[in-house]
Amino acid sequence: MDDAIREIGLDRTLLLVDDDEPFLRRLERAMAKRGFEVEAVLSVAEGIARATARPPAYAVVDLRLEDGNGLDVVERLREKRPDARVVVLTGYGAIATAVAAVKIGATDYLSKPADANDIVQALLVGDGGLPPPPENPMSADRVRWEHIQRVYELCERNVSETARRLNMHRRTLQRILAKRSPR
Repeated sequence: MDDAIREIGLDRTLLLVDDDEPFLRRLERAMAKRGFEVEAVLSVAEGIARATARPPAYAVVDLRLEDGNGLDVVERLREKRPDARVVVLTGYGAIATAVAAVKIGATDYLSKPADANDIVQALLVGDGGLPPPPENPMSADRVRWEHIQRVYELCERNVSETARRLNMHRRTLQRILAKRSPR
């Protein structure tokens, strides 16, 4: 525990922004155990307010929130505290959003499900360094399934449109959507 606190530094403030309350509470407890002084909020508006009033040294922000885009919180935090280390989390990872997050000033970009150890490693990696590879990365089948689900949601759950955009037969897509998610 003391080693982790030394790595964290003197300012151990951490802002967590996520609209998935059970996940947020678990992550809040896990990060507090690792030596961070945690503030957890459920919305973009609350995140922006906290980043403005008391800019933390570290932040973990979900990309898609019910009331907007988590990148707005990252932008405000960067304005108020340029040295803050920010990790953006998302359930639907895409290259375009990863690039946008990094351009705005995110330190790293992780796909859910990311555990507390992965997040701490991403937050504490030195400037210019790369974090070590994750202990339990998503399987290729899971990544494929997540991508299909994301496109399906973006097409407003229209199977025919999703199949057309994925260049896939509609019946094949229906079979994939009917199955449970792979591990």
